[in-house]
Amino acid sequence: MSEILVLVDHADGAVRKPALELLTLARRLGTPSAVVLGAGAAAADIAAKAAEYGAAKVYTADAEEFTSQLVVPKVDALTQIAKDTGAAAVLVTSSGENKEVAARTALRLGSGLITDAVDVEQGTGGPVATQSVFAASFQVKSTVTTGAPVITVKPNSTAPEPAPAAGEVQNVTVALSGNAATVTARTPRVSTGRPELTEAAIVVSGGRGVGAADGFTVVEDLADALGAAVGASRAAVDAGWYPHSSQVGQTGKQVSPQLYVAAGISGAIQHRAGMQTSKTIVAVNKDPEAPIFELVDYGVVGDLFTVLPQLTGEVKAG
Repeated sequence: MSEILVLVDHADGAVRKPALELLTLARRLGTPSAVVLGAGAAAADIAAKAAEYGAAKVYTADAEEFTSQLVVPKVDALTQIAKDTGAAAVLVTSSGENKEVAARTALRLGSGLITDAVDVEQGTGGPVATQSVFAASFQVKSTVTTGAPVITVKPNSTAPEPAPAAGEVQNVTVALSGNAATVTARTPRVSTGRPELTEAAIVVSGGRGVGAADGFTVVEDLADALGAAVGASRAAVDAGWYPHSSQVGQTGKQVSPQLYVAAGISGAIQHRAGMQTSKTIVAVNKDPEAPIFELVDYGVVGDLFTVLPQLTGEVKAG
């Protein structure tokens, strides 16, 4: 079967969940091969995890540049491995950095790029990606007609499924091209203990209806009870009630969790574009005419400061 490369995202020596989703999707297209870059001493454990989820081969490359420089070293590695193996496709998790990696890799391979896919399947002429477009109002099927497609896939597009494979490790020496931006300092983000917004299986978001920064307390309480990430609408962010890094929407982050709870969010198209592909959507809003109710699976017309604490109590009791 054709070899499908999967760039494995990892942090603190552990594989990130979206990489396991990619390995699951890659099995639909051919034989998955994992690419693990800059993992250092954790490479063996990461390779073993990749093998657990279907990686027949694991290409590892380690160099100081993978952590000290941005984008270019990963592009060098992916391009070299794709050419050497004759890979039929390259799958990458959708993120700001990874989409730049994917675009540059596609350019060097002389192939095409598909971004923000929500599903991937094998068609008669090669991989077919499903995308949500025009603020998630339509779904389209996209293919690449020249070369091996490079496809970025949104987190939570599928459930990771184990399928143990050989996981043969091959160490690769990458010819680094240089000319990359160098990281001169790092400031670790203060951890909230909650999952990463774009990768979370459950997201609870607050909007203008929370009324003030203090109003997000009920949103955070529900999120913590559910083990969820916390999001915010642009209105709440612009008002300074919540950090911009938590904004969900067309100009913020796009999420596609299994469950999305919108509290005090009217449902303007800007916000809908960032969460409309969520599997199950629940909204709480005092206005029965709020546009958010047009796309929800479950809607509650009520005061979020009454509804959310009750729901939090039920979750904790259950």
